[in-house]
Amino acid sequence: MKTAISIPDSLFAQADELARRLGKSRSQLYREALLEYLARRQPASVTEALDAAVDAGEDEPDPWLDAAARQALERSEW
Repeated sequence: MKTAISIPDSLFAQADELARRLGKSRSQLYREALLEYLARRQPASVTEALDAAVDAGEDEPDPWLDAAARQALERSEW
């Protein structure tokens, strides 16, 4: 499906440059960006990613890793 969107000129220029560097069309870049944006906002995918991280974790707690994770979560938009 074709659609038209409005974005600031500076964002368009950045996206155009990234598409060129990656050897992709703008359409492909926008498609991939939208898919990633949607995937990051699916509650089930967030839960699955967290579950996988916990399952892959070490048995011994790592204080530095715990502090880094806490700081990252505090900066995240939920």
